[in-house]
Amino acid sequence: GLHSYGEFANQLIDKARTQVAALINCAADGVIWTSGATEADNLALLGLARFRGDLQGRHIVTAITEHSAVLNACRQLKHEGFEISFLHPDREGRIAPDAVQRALRDDTILVSLMHVNNETGVIQDIAAVGQICRDCDILLHVDAAQSAGRLPLDVVAQNIDMLSLSAHKMYGPKGVGALYLNTHRVNRLQPLMFGGGQERGMRPGTLPTHQIVGMGLAAELARAALATEPATIAGLREQLWTAISDVPGLIRNSAGTATACGILSVSVAGVEGESLLYALRSLAVASGSACNTASDDASYVLRALGRSDQLAESTIRFSLGRFTTAAEVAAAAAVFRTEVRRLRAYTQRFQDLNKNAI
Repeated sequence: GLHSYGEFANQLIDKARTQVAALINCAADGVIWTSGATEADNLALLGLARFRGDLQGRHIVTAITEHSAVLNACRQLKHEGFEISFLHPDREGRIAPDAVQRALRDDTILVSLMHVNNETGVIQDIAAVGQICRDCDILLHVDAAQSAGRLPLDVVAQNIDMLSLSAHKMYGPKGVGALYLNTHRVNRLQPLMFGGGQERGMRPGTLPTHQIVGMGLAAELARAALATEPATIAGLREQLWTAISDVPGLIRNSAGTATACGILSVSVAGVEGESLLYALRSLAVASGSACNTASDDASYVLRALGRSDQLAESTIRFSLGRFTTAAEVAAAAAVFRTEVRRLRAYTQRFQDLNKNAI
């Protein structure tokens, strides 16, 4: 509005836009507010494909280990007549830039790859993929929900055209996120919703000022902490791994490649997955992706890495962050060791009883 209250709210929103832009090195007018990274992913893929598909091509490249927000958006586009190439990772979870290069075609309009995998923490070489895409004049979308605030992000240096962010992944409020658009290469997306024309008509709806302000401050704090915080968190992660690594039958997923500081994914042989999760209910851990807890299926990401269904189901993802302490790490390791030992002893007794009954 033209009144002072509306103007003040607008100034706060502009400041938050600048704070988020500074985190990823973009112009403030390239930041589009959304309800989170899921909506940002959908707006990027569906909006770009529907706007450009008939004129420029109907082929998209992504990976089978992407977040479900990307995979399900791609499946929807497949129903709409687009062709999707799903790349497979190596045994560590990496997507080779050369594999992206080989998948590109004359009718490819978009490559979508996440920076950090939300289950294993594997870091993809986004800069190399970005250079390949730029050389071929193909747009690159990156889901950076897991990497913002944990790894340096530079959309200019990494040749990223669209990038999805979520506030709560960097200690901001839930329910708000952003989509970065390289306005020189992506001037327009087809909106998913229609309304009052906010956010240049690409994401209409009254802006949640309080949430946006929270995301802006979270981005500013994350940028300031980048020099020291990731190393501290990585140290705690290694402390946790050292404390549990001698548990028999324990596999550290993606141990042979670089992973983001806050994720430790381990598969536990000889233990039933649901029982393990229940036994560890005093800890804030997840099996696979925290975004897919409503699904009973074994993690598609871990199966893509070659894990059996049993190992995928008995995989635990420990998440460490800004407020994690060494004492909490030690306590979590003790609980984990105790419960794995208890469950294995119970399983052995059950097997022995069955043998005697036979």
